[in-house]
Amino acid sequence: MTGIVKTTEKNLMVFSGRANPELAEEVASLLGTQLVPTTAYDFANGEIYVRYQESVRGSDAFVIQSHATPINQAIMEQLLMIDALKRASAKRITVVLPFYGYARQDKKHRGREPISARLVADMLKTAGANRLMAVDLHTAQIQGFFDGPVDHLMALPILSDYVRDKYGHESLAVVSPDAGRIKVAEQWSERLGGAPLAFIHKTRDIDRPNETVANRVVGEVEGRVCVLVDDMIDTAGTITKAADALMEAGASGVVIAATHAILSGPAVDRLKACAAREVIVTNTLPIGDDRQFDKLTTLSIAPLISRAVREVFEDGSVTSLFDGRA
Repeated sequence: MTGIVKTTEKNLMVFSGRANPELAEEVASLLGTQLVPTTAYDFANGEIYVRYQESVRGSDAFVIQSHATPINQAIMEQLLMIDALKRASAKRITVVLPFYGYARQDKKHRGREPISARLVADMLKTAGANRLMAVDLHTAQIQGFFDGPVDHLMALPILSDYVRDKYGHESLAVVSPDAGRIKVAEQWSERLGGAPLAFIHKTRDIDRPNETVANRVVGEVEGRVCVLVDDMIDTAGTITKAADALMEAGASGVVIAATHAILSGPAVDRLKACAAREVIVTNTLPIGDDRQFDKLTTLSIAPLISRAVREVFEDGSVTSLFDGRA
């Protein structure tokens, strides 16, 4: 027998960009490790510099970066982090996206438009990513945009357990803000003991982004606490109009539950003024002090991400975390 035989040990290393370091630190802590020390700063003209302060050769690298505002800077920083790992001989690079930027631009509505979500996936792959891990993609088809393994994590267990523990004693209904998210609402209903389903029939003008009209409530919501579920809250126009429509339809109360709290522009004022008694979100995106308000409850997504990272590192099953549905 010729050659050299050596049994190597796997080395998990966790890296974080500057978009949401608190979440990355919590994930690393739950994994029993620390974030790799990283130097990152901006040049005067806006260019980004990244360098790791430890050897990453042969590592199983997990690069955590939420595509938070300013979103283009967050994406570019992550691409540079991936490129640095590839050039420093990391063995496998897994991109962890608590929030996937440009996910709403997943198809062409009209001619001469880009499919931006696909472009982001292509850039991640070109930079050197081997695997993608994301939380609650806007549409499941985005998994097919990335040429490699994709782990689609769902915040549903975290959010639904909280709602069940706090509101399970009341008569509930699960409401989708539009017909397109009925499948997610069905999963919510199952976890909330078979609560009845409803949805908001709405219309959208493709020439006016972030604006919808809630036309009517479809389903039986009278006398029930309605759990209004969505993947993200951006300007909060859709979700607050839906909450008000539910109250007008006779609901006894409304609870909003969403994974990604983008909270752009007038979102906070709208949520404060709307009929919802509580707004439940996760920390996939950082929520600054200026966007905190009394009705807002933020749950940590770090336990879910850390469990998924451990399963990937140990060649286990991410799907098993979601009863075979991931």
